[in-house]
Amino acid sequence: MYAEERQQEILRLAREAGRVDVMALAEGMNVTAETIRRDLTVLERAGVLRRVHGGAIPVERIGFEPALAARDAVLINEKERIAKAALAELPDEGAVILDAGTTTARLAQLLPSDRELTVVVNSPVLASALGLKPNLTVLLLGGRLRGKTLATVDDWALRPLAELYVDVAFMGTNGCSVERGMTTPDPAEAAVKRAMIGAARRVVLLADHTKIGNDYLARFGTVGDLDLLITDSGVDEELADDVEAAGVRVVRA
Repeated sequence: MYAEERQQEILRLAREAGRVDVMALAEGMNVTAETIRRDLTVLERAGVLRRVHGGAIPVERIGFEPALAARDAVLINEKERIAKAALAELPDEGAVILDAGTTTARLAQLLPSDRELTVVVNSPVLASALGLKPNLTVLLLGGRLRGKTLATVDDWALRPLAELYVDVAFMGTNGCSVERGMTTPDPAEAAVKRAMIGAARRVVLLADHTKIGNDYLARFGTVGDLDLLITDSGVDEELADDVEAAGVRVVRA
């Protein structure tokens, strides 16, 4: 079994049982405890497990939300590929929403400067990067700034969205499953994401493979709200097939 296959199996077992034990995993997979500890470190850096004494717990079980810098440092190549694939969904002109997130931030870096676009964001980080690009009009939603994600939330962010209608919303998520839809740990952030979906003609979800099949506390949309899911080639094929069976086109970048 390759390391990535072993890590995916560890993650599956953790989500199924609510916890995994280092020694039990080592015995069951016929590898050393040190190998399992390295696997758990990889999974923790990916933001899907949290190490505890003797083992690990899936983050959705404890409401753990990695900080922005920690999430930005993992799956860099996958996020770059997803962002490049998302460029094909940009209108030639008009308005788009870019949700706060590490994958949408890469799309922001790639936005072409030769199109007349209005870009609505709820992230001062994205607004600063986009403000330097010619031909882009950047609208920054106000509100309370969440330290974990550097996204603006609450009423000052929600009220303008009720009056806007854009061509495409490029959304991020912490989890996405056919059963639970799109989820995130924070209800306030979920409310803004829900309003973004309501303000868009088309909705494109940018989510690496670790998000697919994962669930968190607060739901902000169903799979049926999506027009397109762009993920990476590491996505579990059965999970991707489930999303496609629900009527959503899936692109594996």
